[in-house]
Amino acid sequence: MTLPESAAQEPQEALPLDVMEVFGYRGIGALAERMGIEFLELTPERSVARMPVEGNTQPLGLVHGGAYVVLAESLGSTAANLHAGPTKIAVGIEINASHSRSATEGWVTGVCTAISLGRTLVTHEIAISDEKGRRLSTVRMTNFIKDRPEGQVFETK
Repeated sequence: MTLPESAAQEPQEALPLDVMEVFGYRGIGALAERMGIEFLELTPERSVARMPVEGNTQPLGLVHGGAYVVLAESLGSTAANLHAGPTKIAVGIEINASHSRSATEGWVTGVCTAISLGRTLVTHEIAISDEKGRRLSTVRMTNFIKDRPEGQVFETK
């Protein structure tokens, strides 16, 4: 049996999402943009983003541990804010990271999975891997959901 031509092709690489378009009023933030973070999938339950190694390393040429945390917090905060909805905001109250190895080239990818999506607390686990699928860092983040302050201004592009 032969596969249809479309099934025999290599899978297409996911295209980055425009987070401003998803939310309609805020982006991913200046730090995440400066680090080259690109969102590939975005729901409260599961989100995926990637970050280039180049430009996010420490002096030995390894990805800086803080860069992993920025990628993870960008994923966890964005997913939590999507869960919170337009009249609320999610703010980080706890983050824990365990780094198990590092990357020296290419891209690292974070997969953010909801552990608990509550009314006031949201917890996600973020697994960061290299291009070979090896886990580099495991991060757990908890956000507190509260009413959005009246007149709060979000950054725009």
